[in-house]
Amino acid sequence: MSNVALVEKLVEKNRQLKKEIAKIIVGQDIVIDQILLSVFSGGHSLLIGVPGLAKTLMVNTIAQTLGLDFKRIQFTPDLMPSDILGAEILDENRQFKFIKGPIFANIVLADEINRTPPKTQAALLEAMQERAVTVAGHHYRLAKPYFVLATQNPIEQEGTYPLPEAQLDRFMFAINLEYPSFEEEVMVVKNTTSDEEVEVEALFNAEEIIQIQHLVRRIPVAENVVEYAVRLVGKTRPTANGAPELVKNYLDWGAGPRASQNLILAAKANAAVNGKFSPDIEDVQKVAISILRHRIIKNYKAEAEGISEEKIIKELF
Repeated sequence: MSNVALVEKLVEKNRQLKKEIAKIIVGQDIVIDQILLSVFSGGHSLLIGVPGLAKTLMVNTIAQTLGLDFKRIQFTPDLMPSDILGAEILDENRQFKFIKGPIFANIVLADEINRTPPKTQAALLEAMQERAVTVAGHHYRLAKPYFVLATQNPIEQEGTYPLPEAQLDRFMFAINLEYPSFEEEVMVVKNTTSDEEVEVEALFNAEEIIQIQHLVRRIPVAENVVEYAVRLVGKTRPTANGAPELVKNYLDWGAGPRASQNLILAAKANAAVNGKFSPDIEDVQKVAISILRHRIIKNYKAEAEGISEEKIIKELF
């Protein structure tokens, strides 16, 4: 099948997919779009929202509709790396046998990732970057496709361990979940307080997802779009030549080269699901906030004046 035919097929399958997810998840269209973009481009996502916004249900539903193996890890302060990676045990024949942990799945939901100490957070790093884990000197490859979708509660301060910048940078998207509108909340209450059970259908499988990821990487990008993405990321660095006054005043650190790579990959995926055969500057801008918001560090002045990451990024367009 040609690339053109594959893009047309993806547009239709993506439309069906969102319709299927909507059977269970009410609203949150932008959030679902961004999670699907990260899946189609092979990246990980960090979902940030207060409790009760159906973060876990959303990831579970998306995993079902994509036909992928799904595991959930509830992060707690006493969780050890072996609890997520797996461990070697002595079997009945007194031979060491490796028991795989919940990290061995296509989609791993890392629930409340900031509730576990750095040692356990770091256990995810190799899996996220290399799609492999090392336990007791043995290297184990993870099945592809592989995604970590982590959740974080922004209002919790007690007993939390903020993710280090190096790990935050591994997440392609940082997606903010907002409260539902009045009409959406009425619908949620109606749907969740009845005895009716809704089943969703798997519309993809692992091989098709991998095929889409390759398709996204094959999509051509104009030179000016790549330069725009790199310039946009460069503007977030306060020490760079020609950095805007806004950035010099309100940012301590800007985004690194991984942000530029992710901007282009996500722009390609966004173009593909909208039936375009090459991304333009609008596609880059559409994904920029979620790709840059967790990669820029505001200074005290920005915090004191209530300047948000979103406001700073929009000013750079």
